[in-house]
Parts: sequence; structure tokens; C-alpha cells
Amino acid sequence: MPTKKKPQVTPSPERRRELLATAAEVFAAQGYNATTVRKIADAAGMLAGSLYYHFDSKESMIDEILSTFLTELWDGYDAVLAAGLGPRETIEALVTESFREIDRHRAAVAIYQKESRHLATQPRFQYLADSQQKFEKAWLGTLERGVADKTFRADLDIRLTYRFVRDTVWVAASWYRPGGQHSPEEIARQYLSMVLDGIALDT
Repeated sequence: MPTKKKPQVTPSPERRRELLATAAEVFAAQGYNATTVRKIADAAGMLAGSLYYHFDSKESMIDEILSTFLTELWDGYDAVLAAGLGPRETIEALVTESFREIDRHRAAVAIYQKESRHLATQPRFQYLADSQQKFEKAWLGTLERGVADKTFRADLDIRLTYRFVRDTVWVAASWYRPGGQHSPEEIARQYLSMVLDGIALDT
């Protein structure tokens, strides 16, 4: 009598998301090179062999973590850039969207900051370099537009300003924790007040 084959069970999307969230925390804490499939499996409370049922490699996991983060980031950024806002309003909206993404993908942001330069040298991760170029173009273009229409100071060093804004926004991933005292929108509001209006009172 022939043996009946057991029906193949497709992993649930919810379980896949849970495992990716766990993997993101491990990658963010230990770095890509130091992270093994076994370490991720241990953190998820499962055998390494069982993890391969969901993903074929740690490379696939970090790829999905980063691509998901960047897809969501650009969904928000593209909506802002297409809205026809003035330069200051565009900067405000981009900063707010950035903090929302840090709230949603804190570990992925940390991974991106630590690993993107190295990973982008591999063909599979070319999209990281493409995204960085697109990101830079969006921010520099907005700042240049603001100088041209006198929204921002004429003596502004555009590239230095871009680097300052970029670094001070995204470094928040190192300390921000979802569910904290301040919402991402409130943090963005306070940040924008300091960046755009300064911290010193006129005397």
C-alpha cells in the first residue's frame, strides 16, 4: 500500500514577520557578520533547521528586512515629494516621516546604518546604493529650492546642512524605543523647532 504524502504546510505570513522582527534585533545588536542562523533561531526559540523552513539563508533575511523598510520609507517620502509643498514644509514632512519609520523599523534603521555600505557592494543589494542616491537627491534638491526662493539662508552650505539633518535624524534609532514618552510626531516637532528655529532666544 503506497504511503500517503503529508500535505505541505505554507508558513503563515504572521510567523514570518515575527521571525524577521527577531532576526532584525539580532542583526542590529550583533552585526551581520557575527550573526548566524543558529543565533537567530536561538533568539526565536526554535531549531536552526526549522528556521530554514522559512528562509534559505541569513542573507535572505537581512535582504527582506532592509527592502521592506526602504519600500515603506519611499512610499512615505514619494507622497511628500509629490504633494507640491514649499521647501520648509517639505523638510518638515520628510523629517516627520523619517521619525515614523524609525518608530516602525528601529532595528532595520540600525542595520542599514551599520551594514549598507558593505552590503551595497554585492549585486543583490544594489538597491541600497540606488536608494541612497535617491535620498540624497531629494534632500539636496529641497534645500537648494529653499535657498533659491529665500525660504532658507543664502549662505547655507547645502551639502553640510544635508549631512547634519540626515545624521541627526537617523541617529535617533540608537536611542529611540517605540511606546516611549514621546510619539514620533512629537519628537519630529521638537527636532524641527531646534533645526529650523534654533535654541537660543533673540537678545
